[in-house]
Order: sequence, then structure tokens, then C-alpha cells
Amino acid sequence: MKKTITLADVAAAAGVSKTTASRVINHRGYLSDRTIKKVHEAMDELNYRPNAIARQLFRQKSNLVALVFPTVNDPFFAELEAELEKRFDKLGYQVLMGNSQNNPTKEQNYLRLLLNHQVDGLIVGSHNIGIPEYAKTNRPIVSIERFIGKQIPVVSADNYQGGLLAVRQLLKDGCQHIIHTNYPVNLVSPNELRRQAYEDLMHKYHRQPVTYEVSFDVSDEEKERVFRELFREHPEVDGIFADNDTNASLIIRVGKEFGRHVPEDLKVVGFDGAAITQKLSPELSTIRQPIPAMADKAVELLLKLINGKEDVKSAVLPVKMIYSTTA
Repeated sequence: MKKTITLADVAAAAGVSKTTASRVINHRGYLSDRTIKKVHEAMDELNYRPNAIARQLFRQKSNLVALVFPTVNDPFFAELEAELEKRFDKLGYQVLMGNSQNNPTKEQNYLRLLLNHQVDGLIVGSHNIGIPEYAKTNRPIVSIERFIGKQIPVVSADNYQGGLLAVRQLLKDGCQHIIHTNYPVNLVSPNELRRQAYEDLMHKYHRQPVTYEVSFDVSDEEKERVFRELFREHPEVDGIFADNDTNASLIIRVGKEFGRHVPEDLKVVGFDGAAITQKLSPELSTIRQPIPAMADKAVELLLKLINGKEDVKSAVLPVKMIYSTTA
């Protein structure tokens, strides 16, 4: 019979007293970072969850949810976080916001708050990979535009349809040499459906697909280096389907260095269509994701999970082509 792990076991593994271990778990009193780290490492090693505390907090919810996204410096995520916070506020929930760009430890810390019943639910859209806790838990988690576990519902835009709309527009514009930018293939994301749509249409029209992989988490300078490589290696390019509006804007800027003018000899379509981007770059043709509707759906699904509903399904929401002057 499998032994039940107790607080005493955690304390022994961490080399601290049971009282100290309890204070770490309950965030009471002053504790050194070293002590906190040792206790959490012991909890992880033993796969211990504070069940007594969990039962207590199950009866009295914290009315606190956490949002974990890569950064608020990106227009899509900034608008999405704002929309989510607004909806949770109306429902009486307080929101913890965590920007986890390239920092899996920070994401794990927010996940630990959920696993220890210190927040009622978690909405995740960050890009860190290989966090094992997601595979182990059935706690209330909803993902946005990211696959993180078979049991975790995902809210996403219709990325495949968006890819079709973008590439069809470039083909309609007469582009003969269309290139795509997207995340690295090791990041399991619905973004891959944008790439799949691009490749399917390119093959349909007997053209060779070319995708340049650009990590979301690198600096603009590094992205521009990749885009300069794109123009040097493919001077024939006359159409680019960028995986997001930020990259589309950077591509247009880099293209000018190579004497390429939009839309005269280069057409560009972005993806996201956040409100701030539309205000600052109204000339950009792009695929608009339904950000307010995505926030509505994510909140709806998370509340179902918090209230104990089972078999909560993922949702795919429609996108729209925004026609302007870059394509």
C-alpha cells in the first residue's frame, strides 16, 4: 500500500522542524529564502500537497486567480490580460498577473500557488516548455494559445483559417515567392496551424514553402537579425506572412534597409490585430484574433473548472482578415 506523505515527511526531507515547514506552506512569519527553497524542493520531491489546507480552502475559496503570460510588452498579451482582469473584477475575483518571459521558474511558482490551493484557478499563455506539474494536476487551469497538457482546455483563435486568409490575400495580390515566419517547432502551440495552412496552400499552388523560425522571447535586435538573413537569402521574396503583428512591423522596417517598399514590391500580412496595433499601425493588413471573445471564453471555462465541472472542452474562435495597405 502506498504510504501517505505527511508534513512530517516534508520537514524531515528538508531538514527543518515541522513548525517551520508549516510556516513555509502557510506563508507565515519571516523565513529565509534558503529555508523556503528547501521546503518546496522537499514537497516537489515527495509530491506532497497540503491536503488539510486544501480542504479548508475548498470550503472558503480565495477568490484569487492568477494569469501567467510571457509579457505585457506585446500588444496581443497586453490586451488579453486587460480583458481578463476586467472580467474577473466584475465577478469579484482578484487577479495576480505574472509575466514569465523565458523564466520557467516563475511560471512554476504561480503553478505552485494553485496546487497548494492559494489561488482558485490559473490561466496560462506563457511559452516555457517542459514543466512537469501540468501533466500531474487536475486543478483548474485554462490555457490560451498553448498546448500544455491533455487534460487542460485550450482557448485559441482559428489559426488554420487565419493562415489560409493571410496566404490567400498574398496570392490574390500576385505574390510569387511567399515566406512565413513562426515559432520554433519545439514549442507546441496552435501557431503551428498557421504554418500548416501556409504550407498547404503553397503546395496546392506548386510552390516551395519557406519558414523562418523566430523565438517569441528573443530581443527585437535578434529578430531583426533573422529578418535580414531572410532578405539576404531570398532576394526574390515578394510576400511575407508574419506570425504576429510585431514581427510584421519589424519585417517592414528591415525591408527598407534592403530597398524593399511596401506595398509596391513587398506585401506583408500580420496576425493578432490587437487594438493598440490597429491604432499605431493602421496601414498593416492582418488577421484579427477575437481577443475580447477569447477572454470571455477563458473566464467561462475556468469558472466551470473552479466549480467542479468535468469534461470542460477546448474552444476555437473565428478570426477575421483586416484589409489595409500592406497587402
